[in-house]
Amino acid sequence: MAQRSGAIPNGRKIPGAAVARLPLYYRALLEVAEGDVDTVSSERLAVLAGVNAAQVRKDLSYLGSYVTRGVGYEVAFLIDRISRELGLTHDWPVVIVGVGNLGHALANYRGLGARGFRVLALVDTDRAGLPLPVAHIARDPLDPEFDDAGFAAALRRRRTGLKRALLDQTLVSGIGNIYADEALWRARLHWARPTSTMTRARSAEVLAAARAVMVEALDHGGTSFDSLYVNVNGESGYFDRELAVYGRTGLPCRRCGALVVREHFMNRSSFRCPRCQRRPRDAHG
Repeated sequence: MAQRSGAIPNGRKIPGAAVARLPLYYRALLEVAEGDVDTVSSERLAVLAGVNAAQVRKDLSYLGSYVTRGVGYEVAFLIDRISRELGLTHDWPVVIVGVGNLGHALANYRGLGARGFRVLALVDTDRAGLPLPVAHIARDPLDPEFDDAGFAAALRRRRTGLKRALLDQTLVSGIGNIYADEALWRARLHWARPTSTMTRARSAEVLAAARAVMVEALDHGGTSFDSLYVNVNGESGYFDRELAVYGRTGLPCRRCGALVVREHFMNRSSFRCPRCQRRPRDAHG
């Protein structure tokens, strides 16, 4: 007898216990497939998965699997069906926390990407353990280990404009062009203010503004202007609705009512309020 379907037969829901066993069957099927085998019996799957054959047949019946009496299950079809049920046909962005031997092994394991897990970042409290390509990146302002005093001192030593410094990931990470504009608006500072004029108090104001912007953005799911950047449910962030200056050229400042202006900046744009964020005489850039 043979049965094949692209959906669960009769609309039945797969029981949680059966779903929990699907990874066992999936690994067993991958092992079988490596041997260029097209079909596999329930008895063979049972041995590889560590369950009994009757349980295998019952669990797989929920998938509308293809089985031929005396021959067995079609391996490729089962792998596809189980992949769909486990969400392995989608890309799942992951962050590896802890970059010790295991973290390095996972980051370098090609099979992780092949199974839909895309490594976005590696995180560790010990900077000495970070891979060389990312070891130079500074902490972000929300990091509990971020050094406010060290940031203020390093900022003052720079000979550049304030926004350029905020986008320098060797000094501080995680702010970006949009959040830099928003933080500078909240701090009432012009993007071209020389960093050498930044007192510790002023630096603290910028950090406080940046943190507030980042926290609010996280609460709103981020700022998405591209359909590629969505959460695990496929939803875009909506912090763009709360932006005070970025992308609001010609609209009134939410604080004073002056019209927001857009200015050229590093092959990109900067947005500011011409009244709240007056250009300094010694502007850098």
